[in-house]
Amino acid sequence: MNSPDQKWPRLVSAARRAEDVRDETAPYGFSTRVAALAFARERTGVSLLERFAWRALCVAGLLAVLSTAANYSLFSSAVGEDDTLTDDNTVSALLDFSS
Repeated sequence: MNSPDQKWPRLVSAARRAEDVRDETAPYGFSTRVAALAFARERTGVSLLERFAWRALCVAGLLAVLSTAANYSLFSSAVGEDDTLTDDNTVSALLDFSS
């Protein structure tokens, strides 16, 4: 049996002589196959979070339209037909109408 002092240097010298001769590139058409498989995968079901997100988006849009329609008559009557908000500070003019 070899002494422990000889085993380690032999192992290190064998590791230094070893060469990796494998091809490091992907095979031809590999990326095309991966992309095709990714796009071909069918969605079996919509996630619960996605379903509620679409519903919440629709409800928020509907509330925005309804609140704009409800407050449009108040805003148009406060501005009047001859007043066109030509001031330099339009934001402060709009805030004055809200109170």
